[in-house]
Amino acid sequence: MTGFPPLDTSAPLYMTPPSTEAIQHHISAGRLGAITTPAQGNRMREGWWWCADNGVFGGAYPGHEAFLTWLRSMRHLAPWCLFVVAPDVVGDAFRSISRSYEMLGRIRDLGFPVALVAQDRMEFCDFWDWDDFDALFVGGSTAWKLSDAAGNLARVARSIGKHVHVGRVSSLLRSRIARDLHHAHTIDGTYITRAPDKNLARVLAWRRAMLAELRAGLPAGALPLDLRPAVARDLDPYDGAYQAGWDAEAAARIASLRRAALTVPEQLDLLSPVA
Repeated sequence: MTGFPPLDTSAPLYMTPPSTEAIQHHISAGRLGAITTPAQGNRMREGWWWCADNGVFGGAYPGHEAFLTWLRSMRHLAPWCLFVVAPDVVGDAFRSISRSYEMLGRIRDLGFPVALVAQDRMEFCDFWDWDDFDALFVGGSTAWKLSDAAGNLARVARSIGKHVHVGRVSSLLRSRIARDLHHAHTIDGTYITRAPDKNLARVLAWRRAMLAELRAGLPAGALPLDLRPAVARDLDPYDGAYQAGWDAEAAARIASLRRAALTVPEQLDLLSPVA
């Protein structure tokens, strides 16, 4: 893979649809990763670090055979694929794992690393095995995603060599939680998609801020909150389309983080342009 940027997950790499030339430029440079689904229509390229979601969350999963056919069309890009998400059931680990399991081996047989989605109450479900998948995708409700149980599963996954991904990350706060609670390699969300021209620079700035924190030797959790600007949209711990309102547990956890938060150092210009 000479000539392509190495995978850098020292701070979680943000995966996003490659919908504009500017986004594609940063994917090619290794500052972002690409995410695609069967319904999305965006083409992946050699050298891009990418992942494939299944479309279940958006109601666009095409069925097992069509999904596998779609994957076969991208087998030449497998060397840069971080994971393919097996079909899941949102919010219910027992039903989700039952749905996923028959597809784990079939996706692997095509030459792709396969991700199992962690859903609510996975810590109580015992009919799965670490050896059967390559990546853990932290999904589920916001309350469960931010719970100690989800964080523990994710950290164990990383400790035994699994790729860890966290979905629905749409703020610097949530990026830091994915880094500190889940030890995530990659994250995704709809923040760029909602307004690519406006939000691309900000998402790139989140990663620069976390890399700067790493270089400064700041301990995990030292800067859990983006306080500039402190508006509800930027503090939102989930993508609003997922559920009608905040779960009480999630809201309490965010409030606790806010009370403990430190102001982002002024020398970190979170909105400065990126070449």
